[in-house]
Amino acid sequence: MKCLILAAGYATRLYPLTENFPKPLLEVQGKSILDWLIDDMEASGAIDEYIVISNHKFAHHFDAWAKKSSKITVLDDGTESNETRLGAVKDIQFAIEKLGLQDDMLVIAGDNLLTFSLTKFIAYAQEKKASCTMRYYEHNWDRLLKTGVVTVDETDKILRMTEKSPTPETHWACPAFYYYTREDAMLVAKGIASGCGTDAPGSYLSWLCTQTPVYAMEMPGERYDIGNLETYEKAQTEYKGIQG
Repeated sequence: MKCLILAAGYATRLYPLTENFPKPLLEVQGKSILDWLIDDMEASGAIDEYIVISNHKFAHHFDAWAKKSSKITVLDDGTESNETRLGAVKDIQFAIEKLGLQDDMLVIAGDNLLTFSLTKFIAYAQEKKASCTMRYYEHNWDRLLKTGVVTVDETDKILRMTEKSPTPETHWACPAFYYYTREDAMLVAKGIASGCGTDAPGSYLSWLCTQTPVYAMEMPGERYDIGNLETYEKAQTEYKGIQG
């Protein structure tokens, strides 16, 4: 299985910290966000390559960081500003085409920290034998308007998913963690051609739900979404690593 790590954003809300440095390499409790994520996933034994998709501005930082492991590949998507970024879905397709990927695929945002192990999500998806995401109950209406939202049945199958809808149907929000079967990963190009959104990573999953069964595991812990200086400082003081 390949793990694609989405790290091509410019993190303008974290300036000046990220004006010349990538957000996923910021340290929390003495360890970079990416190292927290990768060290956890290594415990699953399921990942044979980690592919970090960067923009051109920050690629050299990731290249220097990646020298620690032969399992890490850094891809430069060639963009140099927030205005010219490809968007998460096109970055996924860029990696698939550039490396000729034909594998089951874990796709994750490189700027989130979790209090639970992603190995639980990998095991869930492998048991379902289908593409999957996670879901958590979001009480805050304003936050619901800025994320993917799912409606699920009693088996966790997604009935509908919307991305940044002005009228969310439920309070089940989706973080940017996805498992795609090999067959479904090969449909990304078709999804783009069919008109699915390309900026938010959940846009492809929203389209995929209309094509094939996709499931949403209830998140068994908390996550820290490092989106601005306030949330970064909160993670710095509160995050204690994986609790179980």
